Amino acid sequence: MPLQTSGPTESLTPRQLQLLKAIGRFQESLCYSPTIAELASELDISRSTAFEHISELRRKGLLSGCPGKARSLRPTLKAQELLNRFAERVVRSHSADVKGIPLAGKVAAGTAIEAIEEHEELSLSSHFAPEDSLFALEVQGESMMGEDIRDGDYVICRSSCTADNGQLVIAIIDNENATLKRFYKEKNHVRLQPANDAYEPIYSENCRIEAVVLGLVRRF
Repeated sequence: MPLQTSGPTESLTPRQLQLLKAIGRFQESLCYSPTIAELASELDISRSTAFEHISELRRKGLLSGCPGKARSLRPTLKAQELLNRFAERVVRSHSADVKGIPLAGKVAAGTAIEAIEEHEELSLSSHFAPEDSLFALEVQGESMMGEDIRDGDYVICRSSCTADNGQLVIAIIDNENATLKRFYKEKNHVRLQPANDAYEPIYSENCRIEAVVLGLVRRF
């Protein structure tokens, strides 16, 4: 489930988008490019992981620079256009979410309770996590039906490069394929567990956590 933009070569994982945005912010504020060490520190990832993401962004035509030369990374014109479109979507989404949905009170799903009107608001960012670490992904497929996560649902995610055993995660396998599964770290590998008997667990020695799943949005 990479983030899809206007073309197949621009498919980005949440971490790749974070890195691209970090390079853009660094240049905008300091007028020169960050080093791999500085990017790794800002995103709380290893240098090797940062290097892998940079290589992928180069391959996708979103970063330019001189290999081996410090502070030479530059977002390409295509990358800048992508970042501008993303920023516009964030502004529109934030504007719609600032007011939030009226939280009118509580409703019983068991024994009836007295209706008490409240005057609060519910927004995704205030309920789940700070805005800069929060994003949503549309679910495709039925491997998590046993967790009542269905095709077409939206999962609310918090960017993270680590996860505890048993957590729902967005994981990247072999630096390419993204999947939503339960995460279990075992002796010599990671097990990504589906919640549907029609699907087999995924065992991987090359698995990277992109996010932890916090919640679910579904339209009836």
